[in-house]
Amino acid sequence: MELGSICMVFMTIFGGFMALKWLLGSINRWRFEAKLGEKRFSLPPGDLGLPFIGNMWSFLRAFKSSNPDSFIAKFVSRYGRVGLYKAVMFGNPSIIVTTPEASRKVLTDDEAFMPGWPTSTVKLIGEKSFIGISYEEHKRLRKLTAAPVNGHEALSIYLKYIEENVVTALEKWSSMGQIEFLTELRRLTFRIIMHIFLSSEGDHVMAALEKEYTTLNYGVRAMAINLPGFAYHNALKARKNLVAIFQAIVDKRRAIRMENTTKDKKDMMDALLDAEDEKGRKLDDGEIIDILVMYLNAGHESSGHISMWAILLLQKYPEVLQKAKAEQEQIIKNRPTEQKGLTLKEIRQMDYLSKVIDETLRVITFSFVVFREAKKDVNISGYTIPKGWKVLVWFREVHFDPETYPEPREFDPSRWDNLVAKAGTFLPFGAGSRLCPGNDLAKLEIAIFLHHFLLNYELERQNPTCPVLFLPHQRPKDNCLARIKSLSSKCT
Repeated sequence: MELGSICMVFMTIFGGFMALKWLLGSINRWRFEAKLGEKRFSLPPGDLGLPFIGNMWSFLRAFKSSNPDSFIAKFVSRYGRVGLYKAVMFGNPSIIVTTPEASRKVLTDDEAFMPGWPTSTVKLIGEKSFIGISYEEHKRLRKLTAAPVNGHEALSIYLKYIEENVVTALEKWSSMGQIEFLTELRRLTFRIIMHIFLSSEGDHVMAALEKEYTTLNYGVRAMAINLPGFAYHNALKARKNLVAIFQAIVDKRRAIRMENTTKDKKDMMDALLDAEDEKGRKLDDGEIIDILVMYLNAGHESSGHISMWAILLLQKYPEVLQKAKAEQEQIIKNRPTEQKGLTLKEIRQMDYLSKVIDETLRVITFSFVVFREAKKDVNISGYTIPKGWKVLVWFREVHFDPETYPEPREFDPSRWDNLVAKAGTFLPFGAGSRLCPGNDLAKLEIAIFLHHFLLNYELERQNPTCPVLFLPHQRPKDNCLARIKSLSSKCT
C-alpha cells in the first residue's frame, strides 16, 4: 500500500510536469499562431519554445557548447529534414531556413522579403545602416560605397597599402614572442579598413575605435538584456562611445572642408560628406555615422578571423599547406625581376589559394545566420511563411549539406576543382542585392596575408587543443595564443 502511494505521488508529479510543459508550450502557439487562422496549418513543423524566451535557451546552450550544430540537429531529429522549421528566435516568431533552394529564394526575392534583423542588433549597428534601411535606400547607399571599397581601381590602390602593412606586421609579430594571433590579425585588418574610410585619423583614434568594436561584437549575438554585467548592456555603451567618436570626426572634417573648399578627397569619409542623390539631398550625420559603424565593423572582423582559421587549417593538413605554398613560390619565380610586390594579376593566378580561402569560408561560416522578414505571405516548399514573421537563413547548415559537399566536415580545397557552386549553396557573404559590399576586399586581404605567411612564416600554438567558442564568431578561447616564427631565421 505504501509502495502504491509512492507510485501515485510520482505519477501525479510527472503528470503535473507534463501538463505544465504543455501549457507553457501552448502560450507561444496561442500568441503567434492563433491569429493566422487557416494559415497556421501550413506552417513548417517546429517548436515555438517557452514564453518570452522562445528557443533562445536551447540556441545559446548549443552555441556555448562544443557542438553548435546540435541546435538545428534537434529540429531535424524531431521533424525530419524538411528544410524549414518554425521557432521563436530573438523574441520573434521565425522560420529557420536550411536548404539551398529556400535560402536562394529568401535572399534574392526583394519583393517578398526585407531585412529582418532583431531590434537589439539594429540598435547596435544603427537604424540608418544597411541592415536597417529600405531596399531603395540600400540600393542608393550601396551604389555610393561599393566602387570605392570593392571596385577594380580601388582594389589596385589598396593592394600596395595592404601588402606593406602585412609585411610589417608579420616582421613585428615574429619578434614579439608569444602573441594572441587573432587579436593581432584583427588589429591589422582594422588598420586597413580605417585607412580606407578614415585615412587622416591618428593611431589614438584607431585604438579607441578598435576597443569599442570588440565590446560591440560580443553583444550582437547575445540576449538583449540591458542590465549591468550583461554583454548586450556593455555593447550598447560601446555603441554610444562609437557614435561620440564618429560625431567628433564628422564635425572636424566638416570644419576643415569649410575652411578649404578645394581640398582633394582622400577617403570614404570625404565621399560620404559629398554624396547626394538626384534630388540634391546629402547624407545627414546620423546616416554617415551608422554607415561608418557598419562598414568598419564588418570590414575587419571577417578578414581577421578567416585569415587565422586558414592558417590553422593549413597547418592541420600539411599536404594542403605544401600545395598552397608551392603555388606561391611559383608566382614569385615567374615574377619579372624589376617588379616589387604583388599585383592583382598575380592574385588572380592564385587558383589553389582561392580554393583554400573558399573552403575556409565554407567550413568556418563566419556569419552563421542572416535575418529577413516576410513582406507578405510566401509559400516555399509547400509551407507558408506568414507576413511579418522573421526568416533566419542558417548558413552553417547550408554549408554542411552532404548532398552538396560530400564529407562536409572535412577541410578539402580540392573539392572545388570540379565544383561550380549552385545558387544558394555557398553563402559566405550572403546573396542577392544585399550581398556583402566588401567581399572582394576581404578576399584580397586574406590572399595577400596568406601569400606572405606561407612563404616566410609558420605558427606555433601555445594551446593546440584550446576549446573553441562560437559566439559572436567561431574562435579559439585563447584567441590563438601562439608564436610567429620566421622560416628564414629558422633555416639559419
